[in-house]
Amino acid sequence: MSDLSRAGFVDRGGRGSHRNYLHPSGARATLSGNAGDDAKPYQEREVRQAIKASQTPDADEETQP
Repeated sequence: MSDLSRAGFVDRGGRGSHRNYLHPSGARATLSGNAGDDAKPYQEREVRQAIKASQTPDADEETQP
């Protein structure tokens, strides 16, 4: 969760033990488990992919002057 926060994601809350993170670029990530729980390998992979997606410029933005 701290990696997402450092990358600029905002915790938008969630239901139960799920947390929804949103980046201003539109990238999203949902994590399950309570704070302090160890992340599952698939969750770590999702976090890495979401951070990478948030850092990749959108194709539409590149074509505009």
